[in-house]
Amino acid sequence: MIAKLLLSLAVALASPAWAADEHGHDHGDSAPVGNSNGPSRQPDGSVFLPKAAQRQLTVRTLLAKEEDLARTVELSGRVVMDPNAGGKVQPTASGRLEAAGRGLPAVGQVVRKGEVLAYVTPAASALERSSQTAQLAELRASRTLAEKRLARLRDLSDTVPRKEIEAAEAEVESLGARVNAIGAGLSGREALVAPVSGVISAAHAVSGQVVDARELVYEIVDINRLTIEALAFDSTIGANVGAAAMAVGGERVPLQFLGASRSLREQALPLTFRAEGKALAGLAVGQPVKVFVQSKSKVKGIAVPSASLMKNPSNQTIVWAKTSPERFEPRVVTVEPLDGVNVAVTSGLKAGDRVATQGATLINQVR
Repeated sequence: MIAKLLLSLAVALASPAWAADEHGHDHGDSAPVGNSNGPSRQPDGSVFLPKAAQRQLTVRTLLAKEEDLARTVELSGRVVMDPNAGGKVQPTASGRLEAAGRGLPAVGQVVRKGEVLAYVTPAASALERSSQTAQLAELRASRTLAEKRLARLRDLSDTVPRKEIEAAEAEVESLGARVNAIGAGLSGREALVAPVSGVISAAHAVSGQVVDARELVYEIVDINRLTIEALAFDSTIGANVGAAAMAVGGERVPLQFLGASRSLREQALPLTFRAEGKALAGLAVGQPVKVFVQSKSKVKGIAVPSASLMKNPSNQTIVWAKTSPERFEPRVVTVEPLDGVNVAVTSGLKAGDRVATQGATLINQVR
């Protein structure tokens, strides 16, 4: 009897654990079940990306189309001032700087053509000023005597020849002009005027500063019109330019080819281009840029955005091709430069493939 009671008690104590195990309420140390519906990297290297994840990652694709593209060469260049849209402000004589009505302009301030930026008061030694003052006093005295002589001749106009009166009048005018010129030199000041409209790109002015003649005080640049100078180590590129462009903040800016220099610089031939547009506001004079020069020869390829290019673990250039509604495969490709925003894929893709153009970086990160 006692043995039966002990056996029943043991069964009652053990039954909750069995029940919990049976109904799945106690998982213990078992591994959690993975979510098979989320983005995942497949054993063959492809990526499974559900439609919901594609919308969340803003994935966009482009239908590949093979066409004849211009063979392009990538050159290193820099931004320089357009000589017709920029200018420098320099005094013609040494002196002391004085602020204009709005004060001395600072870097980045917009100015208009003809606006007075500052004044330069001529600086002269005490000996020079005393000599000019004495000369001015002498001229004023001579002018007073000439005016009195002219007045007497006019009173005697009936007996004095007309030519003597005209000579006296000319002498008075000449002395007056000399007095005004020397007086302006003693008390006048030179106005530094903006030669073009634009933005102050360089300022070397402080109130009360003494500047020399031809010293650079201000530099003005039109931010919507700049010149690009690129160096080409192949001298035949200058004679084979079909079109040119550069990329500024993801935007393609067309360039107008102006010409090639006839003298080498750093063992390369300088090529000059003109750029216009509001996208140039993000550039600065002297900033290095990449220039894409398209030649007149053609190459078969597929144009895709530069953002589509990724790197695989082997450091190969790849793009992600959409092979099914929720599957992307990496394709190793060979590319050539095109226009700074797009590249030309010459191998690894075929017409009709769908290439990920937006969100390719996030697809490449799926593990």
